[in-house]
Amino acid sequence: MSNYYSPDNWVIIKMDDGNDPHYRVLAGWSGGYLDGDSWRMNSGITEVNETADYYYFKGYSGSEYRCGKGSYMLRMNTAGTLARLQELHGDNVTLLPEDTDWMNMDWIIK
Repeated sequence: MSNYYSPDNWVIIKMDDGNDPHYRVLAGWSGGYLDGDSWRMNSGITEVNETADYYYFKGYSGSEYRCGKGSYMLRMNTAGTLARLQELHGDNVTLLPEDTDWMNMDWIIK
């Protein structure tokens, strides 16, 4: 059975080290008093579907992320992770703009 996630906020990043370029969902959840904030990054986007309120991103591992159309943003729960990825990989990690047409992307980079 695949995993299903519904983050509070999300962004799409492109990772391109020249060997295996791909796009990933970087997702965040705002925690409460006892459990704190958290984040998760998918294995790489293979497909996207759309409803009136959500995008559904499927990953290589079979996971699916239900991402609200109004919640594309970096928050504290994901900003540090993105900064660390950019520190480690430099220009090989790119944040895609909010106005990207997710439904017309070629998710599998050749």
